[in-house]
Amino acid sequence: MRRLKPMTAAECAEFLRALSDPTRLKIIALLFEREWSVTELARRLGLSQPHTSHHLGVLRTVGIVETRRQGKHIFYRLSPSFREQAERGEEINLGCCSLRFNLPAPAQWVELE
Repeated sequence: MRRLKPMTAAECAEFLRALSDPTRLKIIALLFEREWSVTELARRLGLSQPHTSHHLGVLRTVGIVETRRQGKHIFYRLSPSFREQAERGEEINLGCCSLRFNLPAPAQWVELE
């Protein structure tokens, strides 16, 4: 994910929509720990692989998540820019609003039910 520049209203809504799902917030929290494969994330979250892939696709579309291929496996990680901005506590300016992640709070988001 590039350093975020102010977005149009539609882009801002899409980015906020990606963050509006509790499962996606849990995925982001887990990705702060390390790279994960879809299989690992699905198992950790108690979700099906297709459901997990859908959520990862949404996060990838807005640039929060990126992939790395190793043989037949695809690993997901936070994009370096998103991770750096969040870890430094920088505001992420979306144009319509700004976000700041309060770390280490993400670890608390992963309450497996």
